[in-house]
Formats: sequence, C-alpha cells, structure tokens
Amino acid sequence: MPNKPCINVWKTPNLPADWFKRKNPVEKDNASLEAKIRHIISQVRLNGDAALFEFTEKFDKVQLTEQTLQVTQKEIENAYRKVKQEQIAALKLMKDRLASREKHALRQIPIQTSCEGITVQTVLRPLESVGCYVPGGRAVYPSTVVMTALPAKIAGVKRVVVCSPPTEQGTINPLILVASDICGVEEIYKVGGAQAIAAMAYGTKTIKAVKKIVGPGSTYVTIAKILVSQDVAIDVPAGPSEVLVLADETANPQIVAADMISQAEHGADSIAGLITTSKRFAQAVAAALEELSVSTARADIVKAALSTYSFIIVCQTVEEMVELANVFAPEHLEIITRDAQKIAEKITSAGVILVGPYSPVALSDYASGTNHVLPTAGFGHSFSGLSVLDFLRRVNIVESTKDGLQKVKESIKVLTDTENLPNHYRAVEARFKE
Repeated sequence: MPNKPCINVWKTPNLPADWFKRKNPVEKDNASLEAKIRHIISQVRLNGDAALFEFTEKFDKVQLTEQTLQVTQKEIENAYRKVKQEQIAALKLMKDRLASREKHALRQIPIQTSCEGITVQTVLRPLESVGCYVPGGRAVYPSTVVMTALPAKIAGVKRVVVCSPPTEQGTINPLILVASDICGVEEIYKVGGAQAIAAMAYGTKTIKAVKKIVGPGSTYVTIAKILVSQDVAIDVPAGPSEVLVLADETANPQIVAADMISQAEHGADSIAGLITTSKRFAQAVAAALEELSVSTARADIVKAALSTYSFIIVCQTVEEMVELANVFAPEHLEIITRDAQKIAEKITSAGVILVGPYSPVALSDYASGTNHVLPTAGFGHSFSGLSVLDFLRRVNIVESTKDGLQKVKESIKVLTDTENLPNHYRAVEARFKE
C-alpha cells in the first residue's frame, strides 16, 4: 500500500521494527538536554528564588520578584472577571464528576479482617503536601488543574501547590487561576519548566518543598521530574500525548480521522495511530486526514505530528489488532468496531479505554469523571492513570490478642530459625513468660 504524504501506512507482516516511534524523554540522544536540565536544577537548589527569576526571564521573557512570584488573592478575583460563565460552569461539571468517582473509590478502600484473634485494619493517610505542574505555552490547560489538584484535595492533602508558566504579561492565564480557586488551591506560583520542578522538589525562600510532584509537561519538565525523583515522589512521566484507534469497516472514517487530529494538535511530538483490519477503511482514513489537516485549526502542529510520529496499520485479524495494541500500551485507546466491548476485555495495557463511536478522547478528558493524567511512552504496561489513591498512603494497623499470638507462635519460631533471627522469636516468647 503506498504511503500517504502526511502519515505512515503499513500492512502487517511488513511492519517496521520501530513502527511505534516514541519521543522518549530519557533517550540517550537527549544527553545534552539532560545536562542543561541538571544545570537548572542545581542552580535552583543553590540560589533559590534568584535562579527562578533568572530562568523565568530567560525562557519566558518575564521579570519576577519575591513580591510577584506568588499569585495574589486580588489576581484570582480579577481572573473571574475575565472568564465566561459557561467556562466556569464547564469546569465545575468536570470537577463534580471527577469528585464523585474519586470519593466513591475512597469508600471502597478501607478494609478490616480478623482471623483467630488477630485483626488487621487497612487505613488511608494523605500525603502532607503535593505540587501540581500545569503546562502553559500555546494551549491553556485549566483541566489539568482539576485533574491534579482536586484528587489531592479529596485525599485530604493539606498543602496543594500549583506552578504554571507566566504569560508575556507576567500573569497566569485566568482560567488556570479560576480552576485552582474552584479546587481550593491556596498556593499558585508563576513559574514553569524545569525550574518549577526543582523549586517544588527542593524548596526556595518563597516556594516550600513538597512531598510529591504530579502533572504533565514538556520534555524539560518530564526529564526534570525524573531527575528529582530520587529525592521526591513523582507520578508517572506523562507526555507527549498519544491516541490509538482500533477500528473496522463499521466505523466512520471521518470520525476516526477527527479523533486522530484532535490528539495530534497537542504538539508536533504527539502520536496518533490507527490499527484496522480493512485496507479500504485505512485508505479512507488516510484520505480524510489529508483533507482535514489542510484546513484544521493548529494545522502546522497537526501536520508535523501526523507526518513524524503517527501511523496506520492494516492487520489480517482482530487478534493481531489486539496484540499490537497491547504492545503499544497507548495513553488513550479508542475501540470502534463490532463487538467493541469484547475487544476491550482483551486489552491489558492502556491508560484509558474508550468503547464505541460516542466515546472520544475529549469525553474522558473533560466530562466522564475519569482523570486525564495518564501513562504514556509505554508506561501503561505498569502504571495507571492519576487518581485520589496517588495522594494517599496505605497503612496497616495490626492488633492481636494473647490467644491469637499463641496460635501462630510456633510458626513464627520456625521462620525466625530459618532466617537466623533468634531475637525475633525471643520477643514473641517473652510475652508468655510469667
């Protein structure tokens, strides 16, 4: 099958070994970039706020001071005057649906078991503080505030910090401020990039360190999170964004093309893929992509993503489609086929699975109550999307009666002898001496 100009199209078994090109932030060819980020982190650790001001002026062309680094209450109040009521209502709908799901998840976790005098209770304890990174740049992401800060608040985290790059005017987009206020965030700072990650990880005079950093970002941000992770907890590295669509001839090629373009517009390094069993359908989607990418908004970004990192694969069987999907482990997986639910049951690795023609990525991003901070770059093989559980620690509380300890006493002796830890058993035995 000939390749379309804007996207790679392959048939199995002629699939290239690197068919799922990913822009991995920790690739070896990024050694020079990693060195730059290490320098930024070290400067923030050494010089604190002064380094934040220096890098913000260098990268964002904004001059900050100790007085302007943190967003004030007046700035938040002014932000409400700059946004539309329907935008506030949409953010509140997202918040309410996400909160409902997260609170339900919390109710499922605490458990207690008892066996012959020994009781074990599993309880949840929130982290003390969390830093939420909210990207800036050519797009605005108030939804990321909701997806990161709200679960932390629901978990009971006392201190939630938001960092986001300033605009050229030295402010933060009003929608990000409104979303932060809606979610109860009380600390918002006008700093982005690797310097923001370093500030949250190690602290400065103005920004105190946090226990965990979450949120998506640029390659700079992702690498910075990985580098500081030896000192502070992070969520899974998130980004660049991905969508993989499994579709057959029953799907609408225009809809599939629109879904791929919707993900490609995130950035030139985004990945949008289609796997299908129909050669004719693949050709129809490729043609639709050609047509739509010419006139779409953010066309330059979309074309770059489609031509560099995106693909269409034609498989011989549904089983082959499922196998490739599980190998790829996409951030977002759409299934628009016959028996879509049955196919979904066979998927083992994906950030989120969207079933049927009326379940686009935009639904899970904004209105389904699911969290859209999801594993990318193959991390879906071992990580889940962000949730309230990521801001909690599980703690087991164990209590035994004398009779309960007596019943397992000899078993404990066998194992302490096996591992040559005699004092472990003597601590047990001491409880039964007169």
